[in-house]
Amino acid sequence: MTTAAVELRRATKRFGPVQALGEVSLRVEPGEVVAVLGPNGAGKTTAISLLLGLRKPSSGTARVFGLDPRLPASRARIGAMLQDPDTPGPLRVRELIELFRRLYPRALPAREVLGLARLQDKADAYPAQLSGGQRQRLSFALAICGDPEVLFLDEPSTGLDVEARHALWEQVARLAEAGKTVVLTTHNLEEADALAGRVVVLSRGRIVADGTPAEIKARVGGKHVRFRLAGAIPALLAALPGVDRVDVAGEAVNLYTRQAEDLLRALLGTDWPVRDIEVTGAGLEEAFVEITRERSPA
Repeated sequence: MTTAAVELRRATKRFGPVQALGEVSLRVEPGEVVAVLGPNGAGKTTAISLLLGLRKPSSGTARVFGLDPRLPASRARIGAMLQDPDTPGPLRVRELIELFRRLYPRALPAREVLGLARLQDKADAYPAQLSGGQRQRLSFALAICGDPEVLFLDEPSTGLDVEARHALWEQVARLAEAGKTVVLTTHNLEEADALAGRVVVLSRGRIVADGTPAEIKARVGGKHVRFRLAGAIPALLAALPGVDRVDVAGEAVNLYTRQAEDLLRALLGTDWPVRDIEVTGAGLEEAFVEITRERSPA
């Protein structure tokens, strides 16, 4: 068996009387892209902090390529994009990247880092002069400037507009194609679905699901019935058989149901001007909600 890129072995973390993680075991192979999902307080940040060596497990172990993540040899192989990072100042964007590059034995050229983060035109700006989305891209630049073998991304697309978000996703996909290991935590389930080959769901400090996005979605049997309808009254839509949720945006209607056949028969039996009907399987969002609901206290 090859050495895992990152691994938790029965890792438990307590903060006084509070148990944030309970004997979590997680193995991520080199080259995997794994999304760690969970509601607030599920233990995502704690798990990542153990793998980064920022905290020590109360029991169990955390490893990066078989080594303690607190060792310099481990940290030289890791890059991390954290939320709201502090940047030393007063330094310009280019100067920050040069500073961080010097911390690693094998670093990417500064020009390449600026290009990957789409910050070429902000190289001489100070972080305080950047927009929220640009600061997020700066955080990404600092995470990759050491050419890490393992990249941790904590809510990477927060504050990014649609174009910048998709550009970031493209860069992450390229890193994965180059053999990098990527572990991301996100509340954006579209992001997890787009980037990750594997999804791990944490709830109340324990792993409650682990599989490909398709496997996670398969745990929920619901369907989306989408169509267009002029002048629809949402109350009438909710009264159709088997409808669990109704989303209406102008003429676009999205009904979530576990009884798609019954719903379609009833819908087609009305005299409503329905058009452009489409039926798709449940998404990662429904699966996530269902899985975490199962583990919530009564």
